[in-house]
Amino acid sequence: MSIPIARTVAELRTAVAAWRQNGHKVAVVPTMGALHEGHLSLVRAALAKADRVIVTLFVNPKQFNSAADLAAYPRTEHGDAAKLAPLGTHLLYAPNAADMYPEGFATTISVSGVSDGLCGAFRPGHFDGVATVVAKLFLQTRADFGFFGEKDFQQLHVVRRLVRDLDIPIEIIACPTVREADSLAMSSRNVRLSAEQRLAAPELPQVLSTSAERLSAGAPAELVLAEARQAILTAGFDEVEYLELRADLDLSSLCAADRPARLIVAAWLGGTRLIDNVSVLPRQRKGELLAATNVA
Repeated sequence: MSIPIARTVAELRTAVAAWRQNGHKVAVVPTMGALHEGHLSLVRAALAKADRVIVTLFVNPKQFNSAADLAAYPRTEHGDAAKLAPLGTHLLYAPNAADMYPEGFATTISVSGVSDGLCGAFRPGHFDGVATVVAKLFLQTRADFGFFGEKDFQQLHVVRRLVRDLDIPIEIIACPTVREADSLAMSSRNVRLSAEQRLAAPELPQVLSTSAERLSAGAPAELVLAEARQAILTAGFDEVEYLELRADLDLSSLCAADRPARLIVAAWLGGTRLIDNVSVLPRQRKGELLAATNVA
């Protein structure tokens, strides 16, 4: 079993046009390859929603801050295609950089506000690269639905704002973070961890989970975040880039869990940067949800 692969916009649009003539709804799952179960869960969700599903595979040079990081990013197209085919994915779109950014390419999309702080502060230009390539992929595929994981929570907000502000006719669907058996968020970067680092890595989601419970119970955010930072470092991490409480709705900074929020982190373990986030519900809202569950 194999999956059709389009390399050019012309090939892609020919396939999509044929689907459109038959009245099919189209979904796109943008990826940079090195696919794992987290990506595949997005594909399954897309297949359940749309008649036709395109997975894009493009290692976007414009969203890397380091040439070494770009060079080290895994490129496993053959293996990725083998993982997608059994799911029933209809098309793999794998353009090259010269086609995506031809000579003289001079346009950059910048989404302010939700791109400020967090990863935006430590990776200058990263979200400009994300917004630019995602806009191109939406226009190239002309998809009805776009699927993104909640692990990259700030990126999800950037994409949603991009679509809203530019009136791009696509519905953005967020899917929960997929985790390993020990709760580590799945990431293509996890393969860079040494055996010792891999044993330490699950402490990151564990600290987040414990801290989220304390914040939901009303503990002061400043104290919880300070203790969480120390716990992450004690677990063997080399640096906590950021650890913040942000509002679910608009990513605004919060001093207390007085509305639905996210506890968001980026931390370095050796030479590997791990990001994660967990939901934080205010005590009243959490109680309401538990009561509704018990009634049901």
